[in-house]
Amino acid sequence: METKYEFGDVARDRIVYVRPVAVSDLPDEIRAEARGFDTLYAVHDSRGERLALVRDRNLAFILARQNDMAPVSVH
Repeated sequence: METKYEFGDVARDRIVYVRPVAVSDLPDEIRAEARGFDTLYAVHDSRGERLALVRDRNLAFILARQNDMAPVSVH
């Protein structure tokens, strides 16, 4: 059975992408707030806009799910 489902924008807009971000690659003001961390985790929407920046991967997934989003890891 190979039925193709069309989820359209509803499904696409609910997917968010979680990826690690080196603190050294962030702007100065964010680096100042991230003292003690080498890596943070960014949550991005399907257009690539950063929605959140958190201290660990697990928290990024929890945050996404609490907001009715479907998180996916990006390497």
